[in-house]
Amino acid sequence: MTRLVTYETDGPIATVAMDDGKVNALSIEMFRQLNEALDRAAADKAIVVLTGREGIFSAGFDLNVLRGGGPDAVPMLQAGFKLAERMLSFPTPIVIACTGHAIAMGVFLVLSGDYRIGVDGQFKIVANEVAIGLTMPRAAVEICRQRLTPACFNRAVILAEPFSPQDAVTAGFLDRVVDAAEVHSTARDLAIQLAGLDMTAHAGSKLRARANALSAIRAAMRDDDSELAALT
Repeated sequence: MTRLVTYETDGPIATVAMDDGKVNALSIEMFRQLNEALDRAAADKAIVVLTGREGIFSAGFDLNVLRGGGPDAVPMLQAGFKLAERMLSFPTPIVIACTGHAIAMGVFLVLSGDYRIGVDGQFKIVANEVAIGLTMPRAAVEICRQRLTPACFNRAVILAEPFSPQDAVTAGFLDRVVDAAEVHSTARDLAIQLAGLDMTAHAGSKLRARANALSAIRAAMRDDDSELAALT
């Protein structure tokens, strides 16, 4: 089986890295391996650093599967938003090291981290569904709503506007931008700092702070599932 996700621990930090050798397409197998890595991080009670490969975090769902409309298309969509919901409610902090482009489901995973570090450069942070002829899934709308500024939420969701890494900080996609050579060390330093938190208080506060957003995302997932079931 091809290894798409690696898991490495260093003290209290677990680095989860996606690398399919191309654009980190989010397939059913990629989601399975990401969940497996999060299972290990939960068991290790580790602070998670989730990252991609040089130049790209993820280009989103595997479009060959999505456009093919075969038996894997709906489960792939469901797996993506279930993973985002899991990340938003994960018991330990998740630091995103966004190594370049983040597109569609890739950007929804970025938005599901607790602290998001991007790299400076000619990269796109974009929810491009409308640009490629897809109506935004309800769950994706709610994931965007809980982090983006109101004006940029509309530009991102309705107009599929691409944001540079610097503009993505203003919009709410990212918290900070650093040079590419520094993204991994910056993420690790922050993760070490976060390891000093009381994790019981962190987990409880996270669930309280995101209670409304998580409720909206879960309801949206149910509505999306019902709509997908009617189409199949």
